[in-house]
Amino acid sequence: MKKLFIIAIFLISISYSAEDLQTFIEHHVTDSKEWHLLPFEWGHFHFPEFKNIYTLPEWLPGFIEKEVDLSPTLHFAMFLLASFIMIFLFVFVYRKQSKVAPKGMTNLLEIFVIFVRDEISKAYLGEKDGRRFAPVFLNFFFLILILNYIGLIPGMSTATANIAVTAGLASVTLFIMIVGGFIYHGPINFIKLFIPSGIPAFVIPIIFPIELLGLIVKPFALTMRLFANMLAGHMVILSLLGLIITFGWFGLPSILLALFIYILEILVAFIQAYVFTMLSAMFVGSMLHPSH
Repeated sequence: MKKLFIIAIFLISISYSAEDLQTFIEHHVTDSKEWHLLPFEWGHFHFPEFKNIYTLPEWLPGFIEKEVDLSPTLHFAMFLLASFIMIFLFVFVYRKQSKVAPKGMTNLLEIFVIFVRDEISKAYLGEKDGRRFAPVFLNFFFLILILNYIGLIPGMSTATANIAVTAGLASVTLFIMIVGGFIYHGPINFIKLFIPSGIPAFVIPIIFPIELLGLIVKPFALTMRLFANMLAGHMVILSLLGLIITFGWFGLPSILLALFIYILEILVAFIQAYVFTMLSAMFVGSMLHPSH
């Protein structure tokens, strides 16, 4: 698959203009309302447009009408595709058997499930809360992993290279941190989490905003880490393949470098899914069990 991708890009590069090649490759890292599934005119699909006029109530000041674009986009389609793949794997493929050792895809999925549950969820939240929050982190891991690998398929796109997608995933972690900590500790004790014990009273007005800012910085770090790492790899491949356009046949060795980066992206895709899940569990665990 990787070799076919590189060969296809090379053949396109010598038969199309630089602008055409740039458009074909850039769709892989940018969101749009078109799906360039194949590098031909008949291989381009346009998503349907849905627009709605949102009108504020007349009794509110500043009565306005605002057009809201609800049209699906390429990254939204990739997100739906990843969701359908997850449902298919765990509803139709995964077969839990208590008396017989799992085989095939069930065995592979169970290895990842046990790994995330024991080495991530339980490790940072303890036995009881680890089991309780394991489904959340399993959804994080498999969804991000599938999205990352879908982006490596020619004709597809990497939704996790969109900062809006990674911010949405990180906001779920932030929501669990705030709501979970609020319910777990109660209102008063939740506020005390941002006031380190033993500090002088006059320092509290300085420390409290800093600790509160730290709560926001954590999901921001999740957002930027996943977004930047997934975008960077594809941009490097784009730059290397662009050497063929710039230098012609003299840029042919850049295909080997692009192939190396592409293979590296397979490892990075897994690592980023693991890191996002691990950091999410760590941040949630720091809110529920700050003493640990």
